[in-house]
Amino acid sequence: MSFKKRNYVIAEVTKKAEKTLYQGHPWIYDAEVVSLDGTVQDGDIVDVVSSRGRFIGSGFYNSHSKIRIRLISRNANDRFDTDFFERRIRYAWEYRKTVMGSDLDCCRIIFGEADTFPGLTVDKFHDILVVQTLSLGMELRKDIIFPLLYKVLTEDGFTIRGIFERNDVKVRELEGMEQGKGFYSLGSIPVPDNTDVIIEENGIRYHVDFENGQKTGFFLDQKYNRLAVSKLAGGRKVLDCFTHTGSFAMNAAKGGAASVCAVDISQDAVNMAKRNAEMNGLSGNMEFICENVFDLLSSMTGKEGYDFIILDPPAFTKSRATVQSAVRGYKEINLRAMKLLPPGGYLATCSCSHFMTEQLFEEMLRSAALDAHVNLRRIEYRQQAPDHPVLYNVPETEYLKFYLFQVVR
Repeated sequence: MSFKKRNYVIAEVTKKAEKTLYQGHPWIYDAEVVSLDGTVQDGDIVDVVSSRGRFIGSGFYNSHSKIRIRLISRNANDRFDTDFFERRIRYAWEYRKTVMGSDLDCCRIIFGEADTFPGLTVDKFHDILVVQTLSLGMELRKDIIFPLLYKVLTEDGFTIRGIFERNDVKVRELEGMEQGKGFYSLGSIPVPDNTDVIIEENGIRYHVDFENGQKTGFFLDQKYNRLAVSKLAGGRKVLDCFTHTGSFAMNAAKGGAASVCAVDISQDAVNMAKRNAEMNGLSGNMEFICENVFDLLSSMTGKEGYDFIILDPPAFTKSRATVQSAVRGYKEINLRAMKLLPPGGYLATCSCSHFMTEQLFEEMLRSAALDAHVNLRRIEYRQQAPDHPVLYNVPETEYLKFYLFQVVR
């Protein structure tokens, strides 16, 4: 053994796992664990070593998961106590304060592996923290981590009314955990009596239903992409497809669009978008339609006069197995949008799927442009906001692709 034995079970891994771990990836799959030197309970921390006994890191073990070990540290001197987790939370929070400046009313505080909190997401919506716990190791330590989140933010002068758990996702079952949602008890702090909060982003206010809204209640990762749309929208007739809570549509309206039509297949989403527009005094030149975007784009002829189309669809693929089907879906909506836009019109288009890589997405755009008999003049390529950091050598953290184009004929 080439490092001092600690009170943790030691997991030896394959040479393939060694390579990916040394390159910076934190996951070890079930088939990559060669041996364990003792008995380990699911959720326990194990020390990971190479075939030569060299220490690589420490991580959460779970026999229920295909990802058998998730590294949380590469330092053999770390002790995984309250001080350790408080330091990690402070690192994450200081990073957000640096990259987001004063724009902290709503932001992502912890982004899983990118913040070395594998399987944990924490979003701040004004004075509510919404957490999603997708690894058993984090679940077993939430009674340490959640009060520390409250401590760090309140000591920094922020009011936190409560912490809400959004664990209503099937992936938890793959880790041997149950689904559920509800407020986490912070002891003597009263539990909030509602699950609606108002946030402010880019000078626009939104109602966020953090109990029933998609993911944790609001898509924070598009914050600055919405601002980029606002800067191009002045005087234009805008069609915002897959509007959800109306965020792109309202940024366009705030940017001086002549008119905005916001479309979503969900009547609940349309109702929320209307409510948000009214709260911001932006509904005067906005129209809201509940319809399938594919059907709507198919029925249009171009005479509607839209000269700025925004495509922000949900992820069409969540696995490699369905990527080609997703490519067809992305191409269909982008091709139709390109055909509808006049010469000089603008297109904002994106994908939030990690499996739809930048290369695949750009190949799809070139193919759609060829079939639409247009050229695309790229204005900007953007990704997720910096509170969702991309960790090099962990491709799963790089997922959002956002493009702004001008259509040239």
